[in-house]
Amino acid sequence: MRIQDLVFIGLNGRVAALDGATGEIVWEWQAPKGGSYVNLLVDDKLLIAAVMGYVYGLDPKSGDQLWFNEFKGYGVGVTSIATLGNSTSQLVVLQAAAADAAAAAAAATSS
Repeated sequence: MRIQDLVFIGLNGRVAALDGATGEIVWEWQAPKGGSYVNLLVDDKLLIAAVMGYVYGLDPKSGDQLWFNEFKGYGVGVTSIATLGNSTSQLVVLQAAAADAAAAAAAATSS
């Protein structure tokens, strides 16, 4: 299956690749660290999944984890991802901003 035929979903520290024609799950992956919101960026060779500050490089065809960077000392939260190779959709940016605002509001009310 070609990467262009897949749809990638991130939710609750998990990533799934769906067959874009049928919606069937092709593969699933669970983040060993982190949970909650998953920010995704995909190109033809790499699927980057950022989960509460932990960043993982996945093979977009198989879901195999290729690398991990915990960004020690950076803190946790919604992660912004950018690359020159491909552009990030406006919807993803808006979703990340909304999740960050919700987290900030929750933190403010619990203080």
